Amino acid sequence: MIFASPLVTGRLVQRYKRFLADIILDDGNPITSSVPNTGSMLGLTDPGIRVWLSISDGLKRKYPHTLQLVEAQGIMVGINTGLPNRIAEEAILSGLLPSLSGYTEFRREQKYGSNSRIDILLRDPNRPDAYVEVKNVHFSRSAGLAEFPDSPTARGAKHLDELGNMVENGHRGIMLYVIQRGDCERLKICGDLDPAYATAFERAMRRGVEAYAVKCHITPTGIAAISTMPIID
Repeated sequence: MIFASPLVTGRLVQRYKRFLADIILDDGNPITSSVPNTGSMLGLTDPGIRVWLSISDGLKRKYPHTLQLVEAQGIMVGINTGLPNRIAEEAILSGLLPSLSGYTEFRREQKYGSNSRIDILLRDPNRPDAYVEVKNVHFSRSAGLAEFPDSPTARGAKHLDELGNMVENGHRGIMLYVIQRGDCERLKICGDLDPAYATAFERAMRRGVEAYAVKCHITPTGIAAISTMPIID
C-alpha cells in the first residue's frame, strides 16, 4: 500500500474527541488534523511525539491533513484503521497467506450474519467460502509483542461469534490481524483489557475459526505486509 502523495511531518500537541489532533508541523505551522482511528491508541498519543500526515486537496474537507503514522519507541506505527483492509488484500493476493491463495472470486464489504459486513469474502466453486474479518493492531507493551485489543470492543467479539456461525454453516471463518508496526514478532489476545473479547476468541477457536497475524514494514512512502507471526496464548 503506497501513500498517494508524500507525507508531511510534525509533532503532536494533543489528540481530542478521538477524531481530531492538534499538531505543530516541522515548518512551525499549527494545524488540526483528522484522526482515522476510533480506538484508544493507547501509548501512541503522548504530546511531542513525531507524526506523519497526508494532505488532501478536496474542497469539501474541513481538515485537509490526516494522521497516518506516529513514532513509538523509536519506530513508525500506522494508526489509520482504514488501511488494514487494503494491506490484507495485498497480502492475500501476493500469496503471503497460502491457505487463502487461489480463490477465483474476491469480494469486499459483503453483508452476512446478523446485520454485519465481512471485510473480504473469498469464493471458489471447489472450496468452501472464506469469510475474512480484518483487524488493525498497533498496541504493544512488551518488546516484540503486539496485543489486541487495546480497549474493550463488543463489536469485535460479535465478529468472532459471526465467524463461528459461518464455520458451523460449512464455510471458513478467518480472523486476520494486521500489525501496523515492524517491531513485533508475536501477537497476544489482550485479556486483561478486554476479558469478553478474549473469551470470544477462545470460543471462536473451539468452533473452528482460523486466526492469522501479519507483520508490516512501514515507511513514510507506504505500508506492506511482509511476514506472518504466531498468535500466542
